[in-house]
Amino acid sequence: MNNTVSVIGAGLAGCEAAWKLAQEGISVKLYEMKPEKYSPAHKYGGFAELVCSNSLKAARLESAAGLLKYEMEMLGSVTVPCAKENSVEAGGALAVDREKFSDAVTEKIKNHPLIEVIGGEVTEIPDGTVIIATGPLTSGAMAEQIKQLCGEGLSFYDAAAPIVTYESLDREKVFYASRYGRGDADYVNCPMNKEEYLAFYEALIGAEKVQLKDFETHPFSVYEGCMPIEELASRGVDTMRFGPMKPVGIDDPKTGRRPYAVVQLRRENREGTLFNLVGFQTNLKFGEQKRVFSMIPGLENAEFMRFGVMHRNSFINSPELLNSDFSMRKNPDIYFAGQITGVEGYMESAASGLIAGTAAARKLKGLEPIKLPAETMTGALSSYISDPYNSGKFQPMGANMGILPGIDLKIKDKKQKYAVYANRAVDALKKELERVGC
Repeated sequence: MNNTVSVIGAGLAGCEAAWKLAQEGISVKLYEMKPEKYSPAHKYGGFAELVCSNSLKAARLESAAGLLKYEMEMLGSVTVPCAKENSVEAGGALAVDREKFSDAVTEKIKNHPLIEVIGGEVTEIPDGTVIIATGPLTSGAMAEQIKQLCGEGLSFYDAAAPIVTYESLDREKVFYASRYGRGDADYVNCPMNKEEYLAFYEALIGAEKVQLKDFETHPFSVYEGCMPIEELASRGVDTMRFGPMKPVGIDDPKTGRRPYAVVQLRRENREGTLFNLVGFQTNLKFGEQKRVFSMIPGLENAEFMRFGVMHRNSFINSPELLNSDFSMRKNPDIYFAGQITGVEGYMESAASGLIAGTAAARKLKGLEPIKLPAETMTGALSSYISDPYNSGKFQPMGANMGILPGIDLKIKDKKQKYAVYANRAVDALKKELERVGC
């Protein structure tokens, strides 16, 4: 049996996958098109290039990003140690000198005796075990190959609405109901009177937007249904009331009357801990989203687990296509890793490569798979991208405490509560690694 694994792409995900495989004694062919060809977002010749920001988010354990990085180190990450070795001052965040970080990862990968780096663009998926980590700007022949592999399950734009935690909603102001009483009242509704709506409208059309990069185009230029909420509002003061904020078929049980407008929140996960703002995909800056969307009745103190985004981002319908170890259900020798799977963020992408590499290595060696506990951030992300419940409405997700199972303890202080989550996760992962002999 040929135990050599092909890894396509030397971004964070591909480097993590290649490193883990090699560390487990598996030969790797790592394909990277740079420096022969660059995507529109990349400029530096090294591996694991950070192109949008030099911050890898919070470093403290009792944060979602910090917990993720801690778990990655437990699993044998290459990028987290390199990031720490090349960090720069950034308060509580792990920020790095981007070029030195890239150089450090590149050196480790290129000097590993079991990793063969092959330059040039890959136009066909190799035979055998393969990990596809081609990034969110996959295009050309490889995009066509992935289309053939995934059918209609490849999206080219990330048009995601903000997500808030259910526990942070003001339950005195919101209510459950479905339009015309249909279904099981799965929507949380935030009613607005005319004064509240007009104030929200003025704030929305005056809010500051993100400046798109040259290679990005708005999704609504391709698909009208993906129009940003602020763009819809700019077409007229009542346009939103005939769109995502229409109150038709919904009566507020507190008044017995139809609201002037209503914002609906839809359950984002099976557990009902997260809800998204229906129809509120947006290109507003994150701070502006927090300011403006907190004007919605019931969301005044909402905890945003993800802000809305609209940008060029190829990703597959992972809940329909992938197992929790990032292998394909129909082609288990093919794995995906990185943002193309629907994980959002640098470290999340790296973690997916680490998980895929670990799974492939253990399978090739005939070892029992590691079952990442649901209480861990790595396990929660793996579950999110592979849960069939999310199929059909799938949007990328980054690490956040809202995707972890709840706790029975009533803890008001957020830092204390997150510390409990983090300690629970670390203990659960330690036990699992001990169970499988790691």
